[in-house]
Amino acid sequence: MLALVACAFLSAPQFVTVPAGQYRVGSREKQNNPARVVRLKAYEIAKFETTNDEFAAFVKATGYVTDAERLGNAMVFQPPLPEFRWIRDKTAQWRFPNGVTRGGIEGKGRHPVTSISFNDATAYCKWAKVRLPSLEEWEAAARAGTSGDHFFGEVGKIGEYANIWHGRDHTKADNSDGYVTTAPAGSFKANPWGLYDVYGNVFEFCTGRLPTDKSKATVHARGGSWWCSKNSCSFFNSVDVGGVNPRASFSNQGFRVARDAKG
Repeated sequence: MLALVACAFLSAPQFVTVPAGQYRVGSREKQNNPARVVRLKAYEIAKFETTNDEFAAFVKATGYVTDAERLGNAMVFQPPLPEFRWIRDKTAQWRFPNGVTRGGIEGKGRHPVTSISFNDATAYCKWAKVRLPSLEEWEAAARAGTSGDHFFGEVGKIGEYANIWHGRDHTKADNSDGYVTTAPAGSFKANPWGLYDVYGNVFEFCTGRLPTDKSKATVHARGGSWWCSKNSCSFFNSVDVGGVNPRASFSNQGFRVARDAKG
């Protein structure tokens, strides 16, 4: 197993400061994320994706009920399924990310919280006095000063840095890296700026619009997930951007928080 457990992980968010400056983002090959230079104010972004323990603290303090709990609309995955086929499960929600019959999050407090919507993520941020990163902030932090699609260079190294699906397809479970679905936050190598799981594990919600957006009812997420493979949804990179409805919930969808830099 190539996973490397981070030696320092706390239940409260730890942040990396990204200094103000100009950053290259996008790609000439991406219509929805064209190559450009953006100027960003200084900000801080969490080293780790928001965990089950952190979200549980929010729910305990506020009594918050997620969209999946209210709407019964969460989409889950359990092999064997054809490519891009997911199942709607009315029992699925953050405590049971793939539905009650597939087990809960007991003993998985350090795993990223999933089966929550963009609305749920923003509600958490309001309570925690943080925010979601913008599309450009996420990309600048993910690139960590590099210029390619992957901060580590050749895509063949992805298994050292990201929890993804290594199987040829999704017709049988893949635990070749030690995890079928989510991995504990920080289980793989960090990027050069000390951020873990920017690729793989779970898609991360961001704020902002794309030039190709046709509906205001679309929000965006980046970085790919445990489900993504080189043959299906290979979004484990710095340039691709996904879209979803603000109330949609998937068991490979989570978030990472950010905040304005102090001072």
